[in-house]
Amino acid sequence: MANPATSSSSTSSKLQHFPIAFFAMIMGTTGLTLAWQKAAEVLQLPVLVSQVLLVLVACLFLAVSLGYVTKILRFPEMSLKEFHHPIKISFFPAFSISVLLLSVATLQVSTDLSLYLWVAGCIMHLGFTLHVITQWIHHPKFQIQHSTPAWFIPVVGNIIVPITGTEHGFYEISWFFFSIGLVYWIILKTLIFNRVLFHDPLPEKLLPTLFILIAPPAVGFISYTKLNGGEIDAFARILFYSAMFLVLLLFTQLERFRRIPFFLSWWAYSFPLAASSIAIQIMYQKTGDSFFEILSWISLTVASLVIALLLFKTFKAIRSGGVFKPD
Repeated sequence: MANPATSSSSTSSKLQHFPIAFFAMIMGTTGLTLAWQKAAEVLQLPVLVSQVLLVLVACLFLAVSLGYVTKILRFPEMSLKEFHHPIKISFFPAFSISVLLLSVATLQVSTDLSLYLWVAGCIMHLGFTLHVITQWIHHPKFQIQHSTPAWFIPVVGNIIVPITGTEHGFYEISWFFFSIGLVYWIILKTLIFNRVLFHDPLPEKLLPTLFILIAPPAVGFISYTKLNGGEIDAFARILFYSAMFLVLLLFTQLERFRRIPFFLSWWAYSFPLAASSIAIQIMYQKTGDSFFEILSWISLTVASLVIALLLFKTFKAIRSGGVFKPD
């Protein structure tokens, strides 16, 4: 029979090390939900799959949010430590991004709910963006080794806003957020490549975050087509094909990624793969090119299998307590 005191101590230990990076799981699973919603429209796949995924995502979002709020209430010093960490601070906007993605996913279910989520997501994400950039500017604690692709999360998350914003008629606000994300994506990409090329390589634990490089141009393509009335012009193609090049670049290095032990950072594979799948489906929908149809099936299959594996690995790590350890 388990000792109640030991069990309570174990729960407290897990709670105080409950990582903010769990919200990357919400981003990935919501991204997959959106990819299957698009597939129901473009590839005539069963809409039931996306409906089931949406229910799963809602449950995961509530569970992770409840877990982290409990951590804030019971161990505020541990939450503040994460919030002031030069790398972990970038994962806090994953919460507002999750809310923005849920606003897209619920658009087919309830326009009102989608709007409320979008407004809340916009306000929170703008706040996170301003705070993080202020920290970068005025705090000397940031060093070159702290710059990772995870830095894209707080700034480039702004690019997601137009996907729902245009549906609700907020075009100028959507352009405002899109402009922030696009301009600072270019700036941050330069900084990250400078770190990767001329300084110490990324630690093994953070190597999966290289997949985040795919997300800005892929999501940028999706948002820009919304802002551009659904037209695929020259700039849209630049965004799309730059994302596809990054997919190719990273897939040529699969052997390196395959050798990495499981960390929560593996979830960096998920949202970029889902976003690239949606982008490819949009290209097929707009061009009718059979090549993009084949790519649509392949990308959706790959994203689904990868995220299914990530869910399995994550729940296995949760049971063993492997993800509730101090860095």
